Amino acid sequence: MLKRYLLAPGPTPVPPEVLLAMARPMIHHRAPEFDPIFAEVREGLKWLFQTRNDVLMLASSGTGGMEGAVSNFLSPGDKALFVNGGKFGERWGKLCKTFGVQATEIKVEWGHAVNPQLVADALKKDPAIKAVYVQASETSTGVSHDVRALGEIVKGYDNTILVVDAITALGVFDIKTDAWGLDVVITGSQKALMLPPGMAFVSVSDKAWALADKAKNAAFYFNFKKERENQIKNQTAFTPTVSLIIGLQEVFKIMKAEGLEKMFARQGRLAHAMREGVKAAGLSLFPKESPSDALTAVSAPEGIDGQAVYKNLRTQYGMTAAGGQDHLKGKIFRLSHMGYADTFDVIAALAATEMVLKGLGHPVKLGSGVGKAQEILMAK
Repeated sequence: MLKRYLLAPGPTPVPPEVLLAMARPMIHHRAPEFDPIFAEVREGLKWLFQTRNDVLMLASSGTGGMEGAVSNFLSPGDKALFVNGGKFGERWGKLCKTFGVQATEIKVEWGHAVNPQLVADALKKDPAIKAVYVQASETSTGVSHDVRALGEIVKGYDNTILVVDAITALGVFDIKTDAWGLDVVITGSQKALMLPPGMAFVSVSDKAWALADKAKNAAFYFNFKKERENQIKNQTAFTPTVSLIIGLQEVFKIMKAEGLEKMFARQGRLAHAMREGVKAAGLSLFPKESPSDALTAVSAPEGIDGQAVYKNLRTQYGMTAAGGQDHLKGKIFRLSHMGYADTFDVIAALAATEMVLKGLGHPVKLGSGVGKAQEILMAK
């Protein structure tokens, strides 16, 4: 028998009570009984996003929210700025190109965070830029960008919005949407929200809605204005993911019982223990600065294939993690600790990693990383 563990940066484990809620008999999304469920979830999303604005629910992956964050606010020929510090930052450039947006790239070496001054300089040079696109947590590298600092910069431009991909950030560490001036914030169901894949969530500020009124790009399914008109009435423009919304109602019960502050502290503690455990095992973290608390990206030791580590974790010990992407394939592996995670997820991940590396011939001392993580996690 091989017990399965899910420690990938999406999808992440789903709590049993959420699974049970989603297993209830299907209800119709236009029936009266769906209305209070949708209303409760709408309020829960505002609480999680820390915003007074409506948070749109979309039946899609997080990328659907990203696409809508381009098509709904910009017109062909408009100027944008995007931070490319990894696979998902790169996606902003591809989306802008798709919709005819003239996008300027701030290229950041993978493993590093963007210097906010580069964004400030770009906006000062060209104040006609209408949108700045960035990740709060770059999943491909395990790096977080300082979106709070970027929010302060973009606030100074009345006709420019800041769009934040917080797909592996929201619900992991503190993101104050309104207080930091984050105009559009996106997340997905299968990350810290502890649900199966299938939903994107997008908060939109008044400043961004004003830009949407002028946008000329075509949007049918990902039409945010149409969705807003429906969702303020506790409906959706198209068929919603009924079971996931019911599951999200249960997720918010779990989150509110813990509280935002304690939830962020728990996930920060798990991330710290994972990082220190990795270093105690003689391994190196891939991020050179600003590591994300959502996941830990580990550099494969010299002579060891990172893909072999990732594959052996799964085949030998039933632990699904993640490998590197693009030019990092074979050079790193990634371990998630976001969402439905606790002390023993970190310990199990470190123990399995040590065992895999030992099996691949790397001279790791078994228990070295585990012991360090135990010390940190016991000191809470």
